[in-house]
Amino acid sequence: MTPPINGPTTGDEQPSFPPLLKGEETLPGMDPFAKAVASAALGAEPGLICWARDQATLRAALVLAPEAPLERAIGITFAVALGLGDALGALAPPEVAVHYVWPGIFKVNGADCGAMRAAASTADPTVEPDWLVIGVEMPYRRPSEADPGNRPDQTSLIEEGCIEVTPLRLLESWSRHTLLWINRWLDDGFQPLHAAWRERAWAMGEDLPADRFGGGTFMGLDELGGMLVKTATATEIHPLTTLLEDLS
Repeated sequence: MTPPINGPTTGDEQPSFPPLLKGEETLPGMDPFAKAVASAALGAEPGLICWARDQATLRAALVLAPEAPLERAIGITFAVALGLGDALGALAPPEVAVHYVWPGIFKVNGADCGAMRAAASTADPTVEPDWLVIGVEMPYRRPSEADPGNRPDQTSLIEEGCIEVTPLRLLESWSRHTLLWINRWLDDGFQPLHAAWRERAWAMGEDLPADRFGGGTFMGLDELGGMLVKTATATEIHPLTTLLEDLS
């Protein structure tokens, strides 16, 4: 596990990334996810992390070029999610609990706290994408005008006692843990990621609210990371490609 790195960050401090990953700071006001998508479309090398210097929120996106059809390549989002969960496990106080809401929401101590985004060069699940971009966002603190009492279902890291888990520290730790999980995915396939994700899955075996996939019971995942939902009449499969944003 990556040890915590304590101490404040400075305005010009540069994050440290592991080998094979290269960071590129975005201009102020620019969305790192949009920057990563544009860079990928122009032929950026896989392993590029576009990130924003934001004292309130971790915002970063990773460019990938997996050599598999999209329906299998999208499974790498589990590596990204597990990387962020492990990063918090390394940096946050031990009482902080992290869970994953399918397909891409994070919960910290039971409340929503960040999410993933994804985009690919193709929407066809049977086609190997030229590139795949996975973005992460996680709030360190809420905007000053936000009243936590108005949204008790949402939280931020500082509200959960993660005082030293600054966005820059989390970015560094996330990149290291994500690379470890990507290598695991490449070496051993999707199954180890599937198993690790299930250990922190939110609402597994429980009934879903009616506004999520029409309700039903969350039964688990299929071999591609799709969500299995049992309804009154059938078991439905919602593919992991649901996470992909429409770029058309």
